[in-house]
Amino acid sequence: MIVLKPRVATPALNLDTLQGPWSLAEQTPENFTMVVVYRGLHCPICKNYLKELSRLADDFTAKGVNVLVLSSDTKKRAETASNEWEISNLTMGYGLTVEQSQAWGLHRSAGHGVTSIGIEEPAEFTEPGLFLIRPDGTLYWSNISTMPFARPHFKEVLGAIEFAVTKNYPARGELV
Repeated sequence: MIVLKPRVATPALNLDTLQGPWSLAEQTPENFTMVVVYRGLHCPICKNYLKELSRLADDFTAKGVNVLVLSSDTKKRAETASNEWEISNLTMGYGLTVEQSQAWGLHRSAGHGVTSIGIEEPAEFTEPGLFLIRPDGTLYWSNISTMPFARPHFKEVLGAIEFAVTKNYPARGELV
């Protein structure tokens, strides 16, 4: 598994979103691009997590942060999540590949049938991750998980961004 390091260029990320093609290289945020990887339509925790992000989307924009949420779901499943979860204000990517997941150091899981909310899990899907990427394409911060729970709270991420920008706080964790 690849381990991304802060202060090092992130892998290329080009994919489709419900709003059209998206490329990390074309992002020009004032401070960061935040990439939030979620498990998919089958995940009720993802629903609540992304609804929280949707409520705070304008706050992230005000902090100079471009936001992308993405999963390995199909376009149809991404559309369903966007509509049913009422998060159409978020740029939602879909079709995250195994190779892209591996390049970003994300974990993958095998589906196990119908979930507790009655939605079929895909045969394989990518587990959660959150990445803050500087405008120069280097990684500032990441959080990668093997499970759907215990993710960073977006209010805390906003506070951390405020601190990092105000104090010109350097990226940490670059040593092996």
